[in-house]
Amino acid sequence: MSDTLRSGNEELDAVLGGGLPANAISLIMGLPGTGKTIVAQQYAFHAGHPDRPAVYFSTLSEPLEKIVRFGQTLDFFAVSAIGTSVFYEDLGETVSADGLAGVVEQVTATLKQRRPGLVVIDSFKALRTFAGDDAEFRRFLHQLAGLLTAFPVASLWIGEYDASEIALLPEFAVADAIVDLATVRSGEREMRFLQVRKLRGGGFRSGRHAYRLSCEGLHLFPRLADIPAAGEYPLGEQRISSGLDALDTMLADGIWAGASTLVAGPTGSGKTVMGLHFIFAGARRGEPGVIATLQENPTQLQRMVHGLGWPADDPAIEVMYRSPVDIYIDEWVYDLLRTVERTGARRILLDSLMDLRTAGADEARFREFMYSLAQRFSRQGVSLFMTYEAPELFGARTLSEFAVPHLSDNVIALNYYKDHGSLKRAMSVIKTRASRHESATRQYDIGRRGITISDIAQPEE
Repeated sequence: MSDTLRSGNEELDAVLGGGLPANAISLIMGLPGTGKTIVAQQYAFHAGHPDRPAVYFSTLSEPLEKIVRFGQTLDFFAVSAIGTSVFYEDLGETVSADGLAGVVEQVTATLKQRRPGLVVIDSFKALRTFAGDDAEFRRFLHQLAGLLTAFPVASLWIGEYDASEIALLPEFAVADAIVDLATVRSGEREMRFLQVRKLRGGGFRSGRHAYRLSCEGLHLFPRLADIPAAGEYPLGEQRISSGLDALDTMLADGIWAGASTLVAGPTGSGKTVMGLHFIFAGARRGEPGVIATLQENPTQLQRMVHGLGWPADDPAIEVMYRSPVDIYIDEWVYDLLRTVERTGARRILLDSLMDLRTAGADEARFREFMYSLAQRFSRQGVSLFMTYEAPELFGARTLSEFAVPHLSDNVIALNYYKDHGSLKRAMSVIKTRASRHESATRQYDIGRRGITISDIAQPEE
């Protein structure tokens, strides 16, 4: 018999270190609307088998008919499993008529008759209403937990708890595992996060993991947090072109393969155009590229590329556009990793960090993701080119926002300056890791063929 209860959701099981403990009590908590019932039914239909079925008890939170009717809208709900692998039973009438003692009697009878492998009680918190006092509920809790432990059965208790109740209510002490589903508001966005609060006898991935809900069930995006790899990994000695010969000279013969490059500058300074130079230079060398953009939609990007005289339908380049309006950074990063793996991409343009930062729930989470992303691509020898919009037109005062510059191997600053009444553009290499670089600031122009870098800039006094 397996020592874990699996959900059938690969990502959820991975976060749980393989799954919830079998033959134990697990509590799934969360306020209304967080998807507790969806997750519970996902477990029931995956774990239930004719020889060891799943029994789903409803209480007084929602009528049994409503739970079943809602379940039928989910893709994993199998009508053929009802009455053979999954059984629905109502505890609501029992507890209303006979109190908590009646609940224990009905659960006991069901365990003996069905011999289930999984028991779900939804909502467990609703049963507290029928205890005369805290002492009575604790006695019921002790009796029920002892009963469920005596049988080889896994239990899921579902409840509308919030985080403040974990340290106060006895059911959290009884539970062997606690999974918290929460909705967090960030500005005008609402994001859903799953967090493992407790898991006896097993390792799990800490922190908050974003998720979405659909008719397919729960879609979980495990927190991307790379632990420094043990030992070393080969970096290689190859340098690659930025797509601009003059910039390669400023960078001392180009960019190390697998390096991350940050280009920061104000609006209209050519950050995206410079990134396109980088991507199309790779395509000409047989290095597939991905343009991961939250700035230009495919139509706008195609118009820009066409205007620069490059093939907008180059088969070596894939555009991954996501709107910044409704995006989870967790979901986005897994989309990018899958796209890079599928295309065999060796170069990535990430345009732009400002929009990606807005998608992050907080600054610390954004820093963690960027560190992990840069580390993964570095180990794979994939070169990352990132753009960031600086607010100042005439010389950025700082580039330390979001802690990205110190994670980048190369930092290039784009600025405007005034020259005898004209507005001109200037480019500087601020940083190159493990390499020398040119310290001069050079003037550049943007024309029909992209960026042209010329003489050393001479701003007027």
